[in-house]
Amino acid sequence: MSYCPNTENEQREMLATIGISSVEGLFDAIPAALRATSFDLPEGMSEFETYDRMKELVAANTADTVNFIGGGFYDHIIPAAVDHLSGRAEFYTAYTPYQPECSQGTLQALFEYQTSICRLTGLDVSNASLYDGATACAEAAMMALRVTGRNRLLLDACVSPFSRQVLKTYLYNLDVEIIEIDPCDGALDRAKLTALLDDTVAGVLVQNPNFFGRVEDFTAISEEVHAKGALLIASVYPLSLGMLNSPGEMGVDIAIGDGQSLGNPLSFGGPSFGFIAAKKKFIRNMPGRIVGETVDKNGQRGYVLTLQAREQHIKRHKATSNICSNQGLCALRGLIFLSLMGKTGLEEMATLNFDKAQYAKALLSSISGVKVLPGATFNEFTLLLPKAAPPVVANLLKKGIAAGLPAGDYYNGLENGLIVTVTEKRSKSEIDMLAQALQEVL
Repeated sequence: MSYCPNTENEQREMLATIGISSVEGLFDAIPAALRATSFDLPEGMSEFETYDRMKELVAANTADTVNFIGGGFYDHIIPAAVDHLSGRAEFYTAYTPYQPECSQGTLQALFEYQTSICRLTGLDVSNASLYDGATACAEAAMMALRVTGRNRLLLDACVSPFSRQVLKTYLYNLDVEIIEIDPCDGALDRAKLTALLDDTVAGVLVQNPNFFGRVEDFTAISEEVHAKGALLIASVYPLSLGMLNSPGEMGVDIAIGDGQSLGNPLSFGGPSFGFIAAKKKFIRNMPGRIVGETVDKNGQRGYVLTLQAREQHIKRHKATSNICSNQGLCALRGLIFLSLMGKTGLEEMATLNFDKAQYAKALLSSISGVKVLPGATFNEFTLLLPKAAPPVVANLLKKGIAAGLPAGDYYNGLENGLIVTVTEKRSKSEIDMLAQALQEVL
């Protein structure tokens, strides 16, 4: 029960108890320049007035913009069943299933999710999800540090700049050296990697397809990395695995990624979920929690949280991570999406992405002065324009086309670069419209 002092005497007594003379004293630790002097708030509205106001604000959004932006968040089709099933109250309101006796449904869903991630990545074990793809990158790097006992990481700069930024923030106060390898024509500089790789390196972080959209085979690199006793970590675009070799097939030790493309809407950047999968021998170094299958005393199948490597459950110095909540609802959406797609559906969806992107790449590169960074791609590729990309993007936006990400915002020397994404939702007429508008703007 809470208590609020109603009289000045009661308030004075409470302030005296904690050793201050006024309510303002509670805020002495906040510099005066940072304190609000007033709150310019509108008058309160009724429920119905609020609903009407929200509709007005939504109507102000530009809903007819054609989206060719990717960079880690993608505009994919989401079957209606995903919303319907994930919106059921038993899933929608559930939190961490600490008590297995009353959480069997949630636990089974997470167990099936783990199974799907393992099959998708070709690896042995998965946890019950992470916050997002960027934090999954940091967690995987810390796994490599723990497993090897080393303190150097080689980071391909073709990995998403957003993930690299989060990784550096996570490891900022640790005695860890992070060495970035600059891109070579939009791909990993393999000669530089070989020169830097030695027996002090804990892990090598790569991405497939990378931030420029380039697809690479890391099989030979995995052998090189393992020869030095290090781990290979690959960030992957899950939908692309309907077509590309899985991390497991390429010898990757830890696979990570963002699950937004698996049944989660863009929603202005979130929420989503991160996934992580690894070889079985690294299971005790995985972060978060893992759901396991067991039987009860009557031989009935059941599910429990197991290998909870968090400081809440084990000694703090033995904990692998302080991650405290998985993204259960978003991960459930990923499971429902994968279940609805099935193996054949995922392959068909990946093929649609590839085919449409190939058509767009050929069409756009035929425009005078426009080139494409070399190499195989999935549904994302980088154009080299004859002028700086940001004003081109701004002009195309006026025409109702969100043309892509200016690469120069993240990489020096690529001011004319434009990263374009084509998903299964983009029609031939929309791609043609992009090409025509780009030609006009240039």
